[in-house]
Amino acid sequence: MKTILITGGAGFIGSNFVHHILDTYPDYRVKVLDKLTYAGNLDNLRDVMDDDRFTFIKGDICDKALLKEAAEDVDYIVNFAAETHVDRSILDSEAFIRTDVLGTYTLLETVRELNIERFVQISTDEVYGSITEGSFKEDAPLNPSSPYAASKAGADMLVNAYWVTYRLPVIITRSSNNYGPYQYPEKLIPLFITNALEDKPLPLYGDGMNVRDWLYVKDNCEAIDLVLHKGEPGRIYNIGGDNERTNIEITRKILAILGKPESLIRYVTDRKGHDRRYSIDSTRIHNLGWHPRTDFDTALEDTVHWYVENRWWWERVKSGEFQRFYKEYYKM
Repeated sequence: MKTILITGGAGFIGSNFVHHILDTYPDYRVKVLDKLTYAGNLDNLRDVMDDDRFTFIKGDICDKALLKEAAEDVDYIVNFAAETHVDRSILDSEAFIRTDVLGTYTLLETVRELNIERFVQISTDEVYGSITEGSFKEDAPLNPSSPYAASKAGADMLVNAYWVTYRLPVIITRSSNNYGPYQYPEKLIPLFITNALEDKPLPLYGDGMNVRDWLYVKDNCEAIDLVLHKGEPGRIYNIGGDNERTNIEITRKILAILGKPESLIRYVTDRKGHDRRYSIDSTRIHNLGWHPRTDFDTALEDTVHWYVENRWWWERVKSGEFQRFYKEYYKM
């Protein structure tokens, strides 16, 4: 029986990965270590809490002693723990440097000390920066534009250094924009779905023509699973959804699914340093055997319906801390 430590497993992608592993591997045990910051939510894991293969540990990946104790009997570590929201990094980047860089260092040292079989670092296509034409391959120079992206780029460089220096069995995945169930509603798709459900304005940056490649979270979990078990140590794998869309197109699709008027769209001052287009080449992981299986329009509709049917989840999330951030950042 294998045991996986999933750090940041109460967050959006992490919790979806927890469900994926428990559903896919009946003989695997899963440990989740999560600090439960604003984006970590035990409601994301409530349906697995009673599974005897699952263990939850509240804690910080920067806590060396706790991390070592949590990892002593594990075979693999997959690191989802990170501060991830660009807007928050613009307001205050300190937490991003601490969690994304120092936390990754602490994990790498733990892997080295305990001889963990494999470590997967979950990164982002944002480390490459913006590209006008074409797509970034894994060997492209890193050119992050935001404090968030810079913190993730720094973590990636540490992971690579531990491969080169110590031959630690590390792998990095860089995915495009994820969407799906349990995503904290500060991100574009869940924010616009939930605002539309409340008949509130949808704050769209600039001219709405920024382009992102959208990847359904369950497809990403399958890709990470494949990389964990069959990826080559020391390698980076881009994971793209092959669904490049402008933000205004996404916004209009959400409103159409919900039957809401486009008058809810509120154009706001563009984000500082806002990258125009992200695009990654996923040939390497395609050659490993993975391709996105989910049709974008179908998955977006399913995602909208999930938020419609789980109002209890996001109404609780959007109270308190979320409201304070939303009012401060968007001035709405």
